[in-house]
Amino acid sequence: MKKLLTWMKEFQFSNKNTDNLTNLSLISIKTYKLNHPFYKNMAKTIISKDNKHYILDEEKDFHCNYGMLKKEDIKKAKPGEVIKTNTGKELTVISPFFIDYYDNIKRSAQIIPRKDIGLIITELGLNRESIVIEAGAGSGATGCFLAKICKKVYSYEIREDFFNLVKKNIDFFKLDNLELKNQDAKEGFKEKDVDAVILDLPDPWELIEQVYEALKPGGFIVSYSPTIPQVMDFVEKIKDKFVHIKTSEIMEREWDVRKRVVRPKSQSIGHSGFLTFGRKTK
Repeated sequence: MKKLLTWMKEFQFSNKNTDNLTNLSLISIKTYKLNHPFYKNMAKTIISKDNKHYILDEEKDFHCNYGMLKKEDIKKAKPGEVIKTNTGKELTVISPFFIDYYDNIKRSAQIIPRKDIGLIITELGLNRESIVIEAGAGSGATGCFLAKICKKVYSYEIREDFFNLVKKNIDFFKLDNLELKNQDAKEGFKEKDVDAVILDLPDPWELIEQVYEALKPGGFIVSYSPTIPQVMDFVEKIKDKFVHIKTSEIMEREWDVRKRVVRPKSQSIGHSGFLTFGRKTK
């Protein structure tokens, strides 16, 4: 048996909807056999009220801020069972969801936040029959998320370093409906009659003709841009070819609810980018 990779990453985990976790924390357990060495044999995921950890080697004791978990307890733990650390902290074993793994993909380029991906999905009505092109894959976060929903996703990325990173993340999720291309999207798309094209590029107005040729009648063009001047230039370019043009910005503010003490949390997800939508008619 190959030696398991001993890598661990810790980051903050939202505590919303965790009123029932006052005395319990959560451990999610699932084994993934992944093709890329970085992710190979990821074995365990620990979710607590405030943090998320990953256990990659269940043959070793695991140390975290709650104390130590014995390797014997980790190995035999099943979803729904409760195990204790050496400090007496009770941890409940659960199976992880897709979003737990999504939060741990490798990143390099800034990704489109989930709040904005949600708007893209609902505004376009993406579903299991949808075929989508993504130009500007970056770290692959958007493409991987959409691939879990859509029938097929074609992702274009010109930078080789980003291309290689996205390949790792595709292996991480074992996606077979996301086709990655190390090509310049400005040279055009081979795919035709697609449902949507999503542009995460600094100059999306340079691809209007290419997008128009790839879309089916009724298909959507979407641009994600961090600044208003980019939005202005993009809208000016698409206004003669697309209809129902709409630009939106999603501001997310989480609230702290403790009985009758209710207030916005001091840190919120403010501006991330502007989403501009348009629709091809013929």
